[in-house]
Parts: sequence; C-alpha cells; structure tokens
Amino acid sequence: MALASGSATAQSLDKAIDSFFSSAFGWFVNLIFYSVPVGGTSFPVIAGWLLVAALIFTLYFGFPQFTRFKLAIDLVRGRYTDPHSREPGETSHFQALATALSGTVGLGNIAGVGAALAIGGPGATFWMIVVGLLGMASKFTECTLGVKYRTILPSGAVSGGPMYYLRDGLAERGLPNLGKVLAVMFSVLVILGALGGGNMFQSNQANAMIVQTFNLPGGYGWVVGLTFAVFVFAVIIGGMPSIASVTEKLVPWMAYLYIGMSMTVIILNIDQFPAAMSAIFHGAFSAEGVAGGFLGALIQGLKRATFSNEAGVGSAAIAHSTVKTKEPVTEGLVSLLEPFIDTVIICTMTALVITIAGLNTGPFPTPGGLSGVNLTAASFQATFDWFRYPLTIAVVMFAVSTMISWAYYGLKGWTYLFGEGKTIELVYKLMFCFFVVVGASISFGAVIDFSDAAIFAMSIVNIIGLYLLAPVVKLEYQKFMAKVQSGAFKRYR
Repeated sequence: MALASGSATAQSLDKAIDSFFSSAFGWFVNLIFYSVPVGGTSFPVIAGWLLVAALIFTLYFGFPQFTRFKLAIDLVRGRYTDPHSREPGETSHFQALATALSGTVGLGNIAGVGAALAIGGPGATFWMIVVGLLGMASKFTECTLGVKYRTILPSGAVSGGPMYYLRDGLAERGLPNLGKVLAVMFSVLVILGALGGGNMFQSNQANAMIVQTFNLPGGYGWVVGLTFAVFVFAVIIGGMPSIASVTEKLVPWMAYLYIGMSMTVIILNIDQFPAAMSAIFHGAFSAEGVAGGFLGALIQGLKRATFSNEAGVGSAAIAHSTVKTKEPVTEGLVSLLEPFIDTVIICTMTALVITIAGLNTGPFPTPGGLSGVNLTAASFQATFDWFRYPLTIAVVMFAVSTMISWAYYGLKGWTYLFGEGKTIELVYKLMFCFFVVVGASISFGAVIDFSDAAIFAMSIVNIIGLYLLAPVVKLEYQKFMAKVQSGAFKRYR
C-alpha cells in the first residue's frame, strides 16, 4: 500500500512538473524548435541554422577538416608538445578532446540514430555523415576562439568558452554592449541545459535502461540516481584536472566497447554489408522512402548529426579552452576531430547495425515497429541476445560521462554570472548532483523539451558571435599555418 501511495505521489509530481514547464515555457520550446513544412515532412529551423553556419565556415576557412586532418591527429598525439614546456592551461590536447567528447558522445548516438532511421530510413545515415563533416569547421571556429579569449585565474585554473569570447571578442570589434548581453544569455542557457539535457535526461534514460535490461521493479530510481550523483560529485569536486583525468580513461573504453560491439555485428553479418551500404546510398537520393523519401532522409540525417555533435552550440569550447597551449588554433584543429568521432564513426556504426538488422528481419527499418533506443537495442540483440548487458554498460558510461562534462559546462556559466570562488562553486555542484537524483527518480516530458530548447538556443547566441568573430579566427589561422610551414612551430617527435 505504501509503495502504491508513493507511486501515485511520484506520478502526481511528474504531471505537476510537466504542467508547469508546458504552461510557463511552452512558447520558448515552440520558438526554438519551430519547423516549416518541406516535402511532406517538417524541417526544424534550428537545424538549418546550424547547418548553414557549418557550410559557411567550411568554405570561409578553406575546408580545414580535410586539409588539416593529419595535423590535428599529430597535435592530439602530442607530436608538437614540448615535454618541458610550462604553457598555460590545465589539460593536454587529448584530455581536452576526451572531455568534450564525453559531453557529445552520449545517448543521442544510440537512441537518436534509432529514431532517425526509423523515420528517414537508411539514407539518413549518408546525410548524417555529410553534416558531421561540415560541422567539423564550426567546432574549429568556436574552439579557436575559446582558447584565444580564455581567462587564466591566479590559481592557474582556466575559465573560457562562448561567455568570454562573446564579451571580450565583440568588445574588440567595437560591440561591447552586444557582447555583454550575449554572454549573459549564453551563461543562463548553458546552466539550464546542463541541469536538464546534460543531467536529468541522462540519469533518467540510464536508469530506464537498467530497469529494462534487468527487469527491475519501478520506484527505486532514486537509488540509481544517488549512486550516479555520488560518483559525479567525487569527480567534479576536483575541478577540471579531476574531470579530465576521468574522461581521458572513460571515453576510450566506452568507445572501444560500443565500437567493438558494432564491429562484431557487422563482421558476423558481413554478407549483408554490401546490401546495407547500398541501402544507405540509395536511400539518401531515392524519391521513395520511409517518410518523405529524399527529403525525409536528408532532414533526419541533418537533425541527428547537428543534435548529436553539438557543432555550433558552443559547449565544447568551454572544455577545449582549458588546454595547455599558447596557440589557439592548435585546439581549434584538435576539436574538429570531435564531430568526426561522434557522428562519422559512432553514429554511422549504430546506423549500420540497425540497417543490417532490418535487412535480416525485414521489413526495414524496424524489427517489430520499434524506434529510438528500443530499435537500437533490438538490432544488437538480433545478433546476440546477451548484447543487452554490454549495451546497458555502454549506456551508463555514455550517460555518466555526459553528466561529468556538462557539470563543468554549467559551472562555467554559473561562475561567469556569480563570480569565482570555492563556496559559489560548491553550491552549484551540490545543486547539480541533486538534479541527478531527481532525473533518475521521475519520468518527464516537458522538462526535457525545455532543456533541449535551452541547449539549442545556445547555438543562436553562439553562432551570432562566430559570424562576427570569424575574421579574428582567420587571421589566427593564417599566422599559425605560417609558423608550421616555416618550422617556427616545432615538432618534437
């Protein structure tokens, strides 16, 4: 009876929270995710905003994601890192990349791809790859600015990201008032996004996956949430050095696990690989499709890529600004690897697994008419039913790593608004961990819609700044490449 009463109370709380966010902020969500009808399907304007920016930056900087890819690999491998240098910053190139990746490689790579293919068919995969490649230029732009305009505190800690390059960069361009307004707006939005999409959604979906996999009774989400919260607090209390130390170990292992599972499915079904690739390329340009044909595949691929790698959102620039370097462009180049790993590799792996499962079970795309994370899970289990267990581990790892990184992103927005200091930081960290428990304990819809809207509203503010500051990045880029070509930027191994 007590359990039933508690369940009823939780359901009432869920409804009250959904009702509050729907009534108070429904207009905000509708504005950010406003869609226009295109070819029988709806096109989210925010996705177009991100895509156009990625295309412009790709052209403006001369396709750096292709021409400087090898240099980016060498930088992240430490080949240009002086082992005796005491450059300002808190993390290595690899640690900064791992921290940023831990924030983007998350449940969207599992659930989001499943939703995209369920609607847009295999062809959505092709457009995911294209948009992911273009997004590399957006990451290059924002992360170069993140390092150039970061603030080094007396303690040696770093505060950086869009808040700082919007404020200081636009002041240099003669737009100080606009810069201050945009910086405050971004700070507020990154805090809201961190507490929602970067926190509650992650703990909620990880708990749901655990319950489903192990057939656990409901009502104990707070136990899972509390466990997550204790771990997250133990990591973030140590600041960026502690976060980087964890993410540089966690990200490779979760990538190895997930890519290993995906490659196992592909290799064991290698006879279906040619048909899967054919379905992807044919579906990308076919007039017929699951929903909207060519346009349906294009729009779903565009949405999944832009919403997955966060290129243009500005969040990753906060992590990348902590790198130990005196050359801002070095981290801009390292950061362009992020959409490649997140979208071109990991999202494509998910899409291939789903496409192969669909070809095996038919009719494509959904075994049993599933979508989202259920479709992805069923696709893995079509090869081995026990894959549900390592997949659950991957989901938990993805969720926890995302929470750790977004805790740091929100913290930097918090300290920008309220000032630096241990007490101020502790208040935020305790609040963040409290919402980890809340997220795992309740089911909610409108809260997630609102937090997602806050995250993508960040891109509106950020990209305005990127357009205005692109000439600054181009000048830095030209100066840096001149140093590389002349040998002034030394290679050590």
